Amino acid sequence: MAGSYIISVDLGGTKILSALINSKNEIIGRVKIPTDIEKGKEYLVETIAQSVKQVMAENEVSERDIKSVCMGVPGTVNPFTGVIGRAPNLGIINFNIKESLSNFFSIPVLIENDVNLAGLGIKKFEFNNELNNALVVFIGTGIGSALFFDGKLYRGSTFFAGEIGHMLVDAKGTFSTKSKKSTFELSASRTAIVREIKKELRKGKKSLLNEYKSPKKALKSKGLALAVKKGDPLATKHVSKAAATIGTVIGSITTLLNLDTIILGGGVIEAMHEFMMPRIKTAYKEAVLPEPGKNVKIVSTQLGDDAALYGGIALSEEFSS
Repeated sequence: MAGSYIISVDLGGTKILSALINSKNEIIGRVKIPTDIEKGKEYLVETIAQSVKQVMAENEVSERDIKSVCMGVPGTVNPFTGVIGRAPNLGIINFNIKESLSNFFSIPVLIENDVNLAGLGIKKFEFNNELNNALVVFIGTGIGSALFFDGKLYRGSTFFAGEIGHMLVDAKGTFSTKSKKSTFELSASRTAIVREIKKELRKGKKSLLNEYKSPKKALKSKGLALAVKKGDPLATKHVSKAAATIGTVIGSITTLLNLDTIILGGGVIEAMHEFMMPRIKTAYKEAVLPEPGKNVKIVSTQLGDDAALYGGIALSEEFSS
């Protein structure tokens, strides 16, 4: 059937993941290519096009079989014009990636903020589209979120809604008027957790994570999770601190917005779900006012990193209706 497939692209600072999805909403092929932002945005677009063409070739489908290419971008995105306003991790400012990517094939290209796209996937496939007033927060290398009001994705007046990672908090996770260095992202992301752990390791703190003392040695979420599982005091301390900050921030946001559902995802949550969720919920209860906070459901996504890929299905449906 012509146009029965879509291709979802998860564009990140380190990798481009393209997935082919059939008419039964099944992911039937994946291609992952490293992101090289040092060579500029034109080269980046060529690499995205390469990954799209590769996933098509590997699964023996042609352009006429593809309904749309739907891409999630880590930054502010206008999905109607295709312009990326600002994507710091990609080094992109005010660039029409939709127009540029369309030069490589005739398939319609749709773009959206990556966490908004994940939120659309979660809403459709985990909540059967019955998500009302909700906050989706992804904790990974950075922190981003998506907002839903009355069941609809809220993109904001200038498509900046959901940039939760840039909110100012102090060291205890409460809101702050201090330096911009005290952001939510710089306090509770994996980057922040690893930064603080490495700082203590360099000061001679003993830990199961001593091998990661070097700035060049990357500490990923799985490594953190293993250390926490083994009861390493240093890992436990900083992951607990991040969990408390997350709980405090989402509690304060619930007081402001009177949400009914909060969904957490991202590599950090996926790797340390059992350890972090109880601590997040404890901090949440301490931060939120009783009335708006008492009946809020706080869960972690079951789709994991595939949420944005599945979100491509919902985005395609939105822009074809």
